[in-house]
Amino acid sequence: MNEPQNAKPTGTQHELRVTSSLELVRWIGWAQRKVGEDWIKARELSHEQAFALGFLAQNPGSIQRDIAQMTRTSAASVSSLLQGLERRGLVERRTEGGNERSKRVYATPTGVDLIAGFETAMTAADDTILAPLNQAERETLHALLTKVTSVLPQPTRG
Repeated sequence: MNEPQNAKPTGTQHELRVTSSLELVRWIGWAQRKVGEDWIKARELSHEQAFALGFLAQNPGSIQRDIAQMTRTSAASVSSLLQGLERRGLVERRTEGGNERSKRVYATPTGVDLIAGFETAMTAADDTILAPLNQAERETLHALLTKVTSVLPQPTRG
């Protein structure tokens, strides 16, 4: 994971020189992303594998094309990704209706258990990040960020 922009090495530490409010927002995003990446890495998953497992836990019986669309990758890449998850017993592909060409993909109970707790971990990260703020300050920050984002396009995956 890359560090936030403008990090300058000083011995073994990095000193961050922040010059704008939006750089502060990026720094917060970096801290959140780092927690998520560490959580995924601790489960010996790639980001793509974790995303696919989460998608399958919420959308059991998806077809590979659905997964390719959600991960914005090719069918061949999804096939390789699923093979790795299958070897670990985290997903299974099932033929349905006797049609060998139509396979549905399911997260196994082991796969669902492995990724359970991600949202809780991210909520804890948010609480840690916002710890220096009292409730009124948190509400003010939320109101200001809501005002700023209200005029922006909705984020999309990609």
